[in-house]
This record gives sequence, structure tokens and C-alpha cells, in this order.
Amino acid sequence: MELVLHQREMINHSAVLQRARIYAQSGQFPDMLAACKEAVDTHRNNTNVLLDTGVLLFNFGFLSSARECFERVQILAPNDSRAVMNLANLARDAGNHDKSRLLYAALLERFPNHPMIRRNALVGLEYDPRVSNTERFAQAEEWGRWAVALTGGHRSRPLPHPLQNDRPLRIGYVSADFCQHTVGLFVKDVLKAHDPLRVALFAYSAGQVNDWVTEAIRAICQFRDVARMDDVALATLIQQDKIDVLVDLSGHTTGSRLTVFAYRPASVQVSWLGYFATTGLKYLDAVLLDKWHAPPGTEAQFVEPVIHLPGGRFCYTPVPWMPTVSPMPVLSNNYITFGSFNNTAKYNSGVLEVWARILNTVPDSRLVLKWRTFNDVTLKQSVLEVFAKQSINAERIDLRGPSFHADMLMEYAGIDIALDPFPFTGGLTSCEALWMGVPVVTWPQNRVVSRQTFAFLSAIGLPELAAADADDYVRIAVALANDREQLQILHNTLRSRMKLTTLCNTI
Repeated sequence: MELVLHQREMINHSAVLQRARIYAQSGQFPDMLAACKEAVDTHRNNTNVLLDTGVLLFNFGFLSSARECFERVQILAPNDSRAVMNLANLARDAGNHDKSRLLYAALLERFPNHPMIRRNALVGLEYDPRVSNTERFAQAEEWGRWAVALTGGHRSRPLPHPLQNDRPLRIGYVSADFCQHTVGLFVKDVLKAHDPLRVALFAYSAGQVNDWVTEAIRAICQFRDVARMDDVALATLIQQDKIDVLVDLSGHTTGSRLTVFAYRPASVQVSWLGYFATTGLKYLDAVLLDKWHAPPGTEAQFVEPVIHLPGGRFCYTPVPWMPTVSPMPVLSNNYITFGSFNNTAKYNSGVLEVWARILNTVPDSRLVLKWRTFNDVTLKQSVLEVFAKQSINAERIDLRGPSFHADMLMEYAGIDIALDPFPFTGGLTSCEALWMGVPVVTWPQNRVVSRQTFAFLSAIGLPELAAADADDYVRIAVALANDREQLQILHNTLRSRMKLTTLCNTI
């Protein structure tokens, strides 16, 4: 009888959450929240239900409700690392990096060999403005030693497969993001540009999502779904495929299979595109960057040798549903609208303070911030309070939650100037803003992740939009806001500039 009851409870739990997911994916958030509440109220003591509900709420930006679920799990199961890990991720996305760092430090003490905890802790350091480059490098090196130890220590490099005139080079790409994700969108047309007479292309997909990007990649290569394979099985498959060059596209981000590279399944192994720092793994033969991302001295931040791609690290291709460029909103509003559609994990007190200075200097200007976490009322209020302390009225700040990608792109029609966060700058977000005719003001610093937008601007001949320091950032943004003629020229020409440069050339 208890078994039947348990099965019925699990079926009900699954059905309610599936309903909540459907509501969320269609943007029906009130119905989603009601279904999540039903799941939690019905299963108050079921940690799996609470975790699943919390993760769903978190993924759609309802941080406060998600936090309640995770904290409830902490009470019910104090030794369950999943609740604390989710709370650490939640703190990071809310911009509370001190708390996130402390939670991950405690987790690492208790679970030193947990792969996901180790990965997430490293990624979190990249968002945290208080962490030094020395500490980031040391933590990455420690991860590298740990990954090698998993394989039983040093492994010999495989002998290269003989290259003959009639044999294409066999290149394998490993990623969990062969889908409509930043990496998938950046990489799909680069893969398509490979010459099939010279390159035999393999994609090792460790992700769970299959969509139009996945199908586009699947059509041009030998596609391997490896999500359920362990490291040894995947390393063996790569060796059986006789891969000459193996490329990691994930680094330590979600779904990473970087530990496979510690087995040295290919004679040449490199890191490219999907990560923004050293992996810490000495068995990678290179990291592919460019002169804008990695000026002289950057080599000291990497265990991997740095190779500069002459055309740039990124190749951007707009999505098929990209809107046309609309007239500048200032023409009808008669005030400047600044905007940032970046992850709120990239925001910190320094960023918000500089943006407040810009708003205080440009009369009647507005600021639009958009990310899924602005579904959360508490986070919205905390951001408004930061600006209020800088004498910025709430009416001048527009905090927008998530929307479908096509709808989000259309919202650039309401933005005159984009403001880049720092030190973690925009990637795909900056490319999309520029393509929509919106210039981006950025502040490159001494890390790769702080120089992404600078690289795009340099590639299209606009390095003057990159600041030397906080004061210069304010100066550039204010000067552009006050120069309607120059703003109009940029608005009208940014898309054509991009089309004519290496930034949009995949060959």
C-alpha cells in the first residue's frame, strides 16, 4: 500500500511540475507560480520535489521563491549538497558574490571531489570583482591537479595518427551547448565553414537540449550524443574516432566534460570560445584567443600556451529572426535611453555606481535593465534602492524580466546606448546590441572576460568606445549621449560595419 501511495505521489508531483514548466516556457508566469506553490504545499517534506521546484523557479528568475525551497531542503536534509550549491548559484546571479564565494568555500571543504561543485566555484570567481587574478589562477591550477589525479596521474600523449595526402584532418569539438546557447550560436557557422575535403568534423555533444542549432550542427558533422557516457567511455570513443585535434568549448561552464581531456584522448588538445580564463589543465596544448582579448602579459594568467587568432576569437552570425534596425528612440522620446541586457551576475556595486553617475550627468535619461532575474520583486527593489541612494528616481529605471529571444531583440528599438558591465563584459549580448544599431560603452581591464566587448569594438573600428577607467567610461557615455549626430551615424552604420569585418567572417 505504501509503495502504491508513493508512486501516486510521484506521478502527481511530476504532472504538476510539468504543467509549471509548460506555463513557464510559454511566459505564463502567474500560472507557473501557482503550479509551483501547489507542488510545494503538497510535498512540504519531499526534498526532491522542493529541489526540482526550486530549480524551475530559479531558472525563470524567481529567486526569492527558489530560495525558500532550497532553505527548506537545508532544514530537512542538512547534508544534501544540492541545496547549498543552488543557494550559492542564486547568490551569484543576484550579484551577491561574497555570499556565493563563502558558500562554495564551505562546500569544497565538505565535498572536495565533487566535480560540479569544483566547476561552479571556479566559474563564480570570474564574476567576483573582489577576487585577485592570482587567486583565480591558483584555484584553476588546483583543479588541474585534481583532474589529472582522477586519471591515476600522468598519462602519455597518444601518438599522432599518420597524416597522408588523401586523409582529412580529424577535428573533434566537445560541448554541452550545441543548441541555441551563446556557444552554439557562435560556433555553428564556423563548423559549417570547415572544408569537408580537408577536415573530417566530429561533434561530441554533452548537452540535454536539441533544437534548430543542434540540427544544423548535426547535419554537417559526425554527431555523437555523449551526455550519458562517463569520462573513460568518452575518452575511448574519441580515441576510436582517431581524432587529431580535440577542441573544448566549455571550460568549467555547465555540462563541461573537461575532465575527459585529462585522459589525453587526442594528440593535440586546445581550449576555445566557451570559456574566458585558464582551465588549469596542463594537458591542453593551447588556448585560442586574439590580440584584443590577450594583450602582452595575459600569458601569465594561463597554464595553456596562448595562440592568437588573427581574425579574432569570435565569429558572429545573427539569428534568422533578427529584426531590422529601428529609428533611434531619442528622436521620438527626446531623452536618451541607456540599456543593458546582461546577466545580473555581472552586476556589482561598482557597475551600478558608474551607471548612476551617467544618469545623474545626462538630464532626463533612462536606464533599461533586462534579465530573467528581474522576475524577482525583491531583487528589483534592491536594485532600485541602490539607484535611489545615488539620487536616481525609480521612474528612470526600467527593470524587465525575460521574454522570447525574438521579442527581446525587438526591445533594442527602445535603447539608444548600451552600457557594458565590468569586469565581466558582454559576449553575444554585445554583438546583438551592435547589430541592432546600438553602440556599446565598455571598460576593458586585464582579464580575457573583461575584454570581450572591446574585442568586438576593435574588430569593427570603434575602439574609442572603450574606456581606460571609471571616469573615462562616464565621459564616453555622456559625450555620446550629447552628440546626437555621432549617435545617429553609429546607429545607421553599425550593422554594415560588422558585415564587412572579420567579426562576421567565418571563413
